[in-house]
Amino acid sequence: MCSSDLSQIVNKTLQTSLLLDLVAQNGYLSLPFHRVYFANGGERVENLPSARYKVPVGIRLNYFMTDNIILRSYYRYYTDDWGISAHTASLEVPVKITPFFSVSPFFRFYTQTASRYFAPYGAHSSSDTYFTSNYAYSAFSSNYYGVGIHAAPPGGVWKTALSSLEIRYGHYTQTTDLNSNIISFNFQFKQ
Repeated sequence: MCSSDLSQIVNKTLQTSLLLDLVAQNGYLSLPFHRVYFANGGERVENLPSARYKVPVGIRLNYFMTDNIILRSYYRYYTDDWGISAHTASLEVPVKITPFFSVSPFFRFYTQTASRYFAPYGAHSSSDTYFTSNYAYSAFSSNYYGVGIHAAPPGGVWKTALSSLEIRYGHYTQTTDLNSNIISFNFQFKQ
């Protein structure tokens, strides 16, 4: 794997980063617990190539609109030699309510094409060399949106050793009918 990150402060209100990863995977890349059902009624364990090359390229822009509002944007293009290409775009807008309390609404959109080795249940030909019905390799789009709340008072949260607390809620939807609600907590303690 080769990774590169180039960051630049453009001016006092704009920061940017360019991101590039070159990833080579070799070995057993199939999942032995995934069964694939063929058009002729047969079934076998998923079989995928033993090598995969991935190239994600991204750009991150942070724009400080005011002392209290930041626009954090991100875009990534991904491609691999299994036929998947994908786009990710996200925006987060932290708003500082007080010097110690902020609210951050966020949104992320993702879309990808299907791998050349993917076919749904019962659609593969028994003559296919490589095959999977894992929907992680299918064509789909997703949305993830929500809000985060961050508190970091100077005396600690509730006057304890807990120096900051962040709570994030997000709702995730995918065109494959997957939906979820996610709540996460981030605790930071004084040392």
